[in-house]
Amino acid sequence: MIIVMRGDVTPESDLVREVVQAATRYQGVETQVRTIEGATRSLTEVYLLGSTATVPREPFEEMAGVERVIRIRAKYRAIGRHEGEAVEVGFAYNGVQFGQDTFHLMPGLCAVDSRASVEGTFRCLSGLGITTTRAGAYKPRTSPYDFQGHGKACLPYVFELAGKYGIRVIAMEVTHESHVAEIIEALEASGNATGVMLQIGTRNAQNFELLKAVGQAKLPVLYKRGMGITLDESLNACEYIASSGNHRIVFCLRGMKTNLGDPHRNFVDFSHVPVVRRLTRLPVCVDPSHAVGKRFVGSDGLEDIHQVAAQGVIAGANAVLADMHPNPAEALCDGPQALLPDQVEHFVRDMELVRKAYLDRVELHRRMLG
Repeated sequence: MIIVMRGDVTPESDLVREVVQAATRYQGVETQVRTIEGATRSLTEVYLLGSTATVPREPFEEMAGVERVIRIRAKYRAIGRHEGEAVEVGFAYNGVQFGQDTFHLMPGLCAVDSRASVEGTFRCLSGLGITTTRAGAYKPRTSPYDFQGHGKACLPYVFELAGKYGIRVIAMEVTHESHVAEIIEALEASGNATGVMLQIGTRNAQNFELLKAVGQAKLPVLYKRGMGITLDESLNACEYIASSGNHRIVFCLRGMKTNLGDPHRNFVDFSHVPVVRRLTRLPVCVDPSHAVGKRFVGSDGLEDIHQVAAQGVIAGANAVLADMHPNPAEALCDGPQALLPDQVEHFVRDMELVRKAYLDRVELHRRMLG
């Protein structure tokens, strides 16, 4: 059961303490007080955990400061929709809003290999008015002999250049909880020149200690679905993050590891975009670059990355994460799938077109319902 307090009630309020005291009178019930930082408002929620089936709603609904009481029937307690809940809270970070009604393109470097590559990428994005990107400082690789990223050594110039070119949010993968501390330290040293969204890569999709660590961090999280696990298992991984205190999560679909995906790198799972939106309150991102794996060109002249990204966007994706590199031939990670700078504008305009088509479809549906 979730007790949602009025928007003006803070976690430290006496009204919240009264709700907690009332809840603990019921045997087998524990409470957690959580703050949901939304794009337009913040909410204080009191979670009743344990044997709540026989706990009545009415006493809480009548208490001062309570907006509504929700009885949880879904398994995703922290991230799920409950009792047909239609309002997405979303969140705002460093001046950028993320929710199920927003749309962002995040082209960028899969792995930071040089200062020149970072500057070339950020300059290109700035010219197109894009303020969200990706840049990998820490890279888990299948082979121990492949490039593992420059780690914290590259953070100062990445953040400096982000500030120079107006980049507001960088999705940056972490593979160990120490990386979180290194990123926060470097951000503070840069004067918070930009913002970082901690990325949980597919290889760490069920690294539960890391999930708990980012759940305790103050930075938002981009969680990538595990390439070899079920959607349910991946959503439960997000529950680890949210139940640890961090509700600022974007769920990313990036393809599944299976030979059924040939000739693409992974089997594209973007049909799950509306499923995640229906089951949870999380914004949904798609990563066509890691799903496709190469710059294949179709008979119509469009690259497969465009076509696959469009599948996600037309289904309601709220963000697109894509690889780009000023010189893919020299990239130290995933060069064959990276867009060239002169291809990025085409990709951006194409995704804007598809997003408009999605919104037109939603509007048509509303009109048809009268």
